[in-house]
Amino acid sequence: MTTPAPDHATPETAAPDSSKPFMRTIKSFVKRAGRTTTGQAKAFEELGPRFLLPYQPSAINLEAVFADSKPADGQNDFQEHPVVLEIGFGMGEATAHIAGVLPETHFLCCEVHEPGVGALLKRIGEQNLSNIRICAHDAVEVIDHMLPLQSLDGVHIFFPDPWHKTKHNKRRLIQSPLVAKLAQRLKVGGYIHCATDWQPYAEQILEVLTAEPLLKNRALATNPELAGYAPKPHYRPLTKFENRGIKLGHGVWDLVFERI
Repeated sequence: MTTPAPDHATPETAAPDSSKPFMRTIKSFVKRAGRTTTGQAKAFEELGPRFLLPYQPSAINLEAVFADSKPADGQNDFQEHPVVLEIGFGMGEATAHIAGVLPETHFLCCEVHEPGVGALLKRIGEQNLSNIRICAHDAVEVIDHMLPLQSLDGVHIFFPDPWHKTKHNKRRLIQSPLVAKLAQRLKVGGYIHCATDWQPYAEQILEVLTAEPLLKNRALATNPELAGYAPKPHYRPLTKFENRGIKLGHGVWDLVFERI
């Protein structure tokens, strides 16, 4: 790879244009430099036809999308298998881990970074995973056009780009218009799980999620002493980047909100 892949996942928003509707200007990504390896290219060729889901400007049938998924119990009753949307999975290490820990859950994962898509396809083959589908397209358009209302059981957004400079904060992914879209597509009882290692961004995420009337903070009911932040759920692994940060004394904040 000519340029190292970023430590953070890739979802971000483009700078807003006040002359256009929000849905036409928001982007869930910024293109990253990088080169697809031979192994990733082979994974594209061999596994892409099964695990890559093409973008379409109309609602998808999630039951049909995961029709050939093989859960651990050997059955494929769609009603028993939650569907989780992940936005920006980077190189797919955490995604593959979670899919292995939660084999009964179906994961629809959005990422536009081609080496990252190839890396996750490669992990799917190596770990014999069948419960992941990848849409290599802007997640906002996927949400707007492909996902019916109340069709999701969960949303994962892990370590989105924090855009540290104040003048760039407007580019952050987690903002009220996107959260409203996600909340509308969650089933009652479904959840949004965000994680970040940048405290100012954690504070913004907490504020934005709290302001969404369709959501409630699970941590307030179970862990009020954590000031609205949640303990790390068992399924989310510690990444190499996160472990390095912890050793340096950096914090990590998880936020889990539920659709009401």
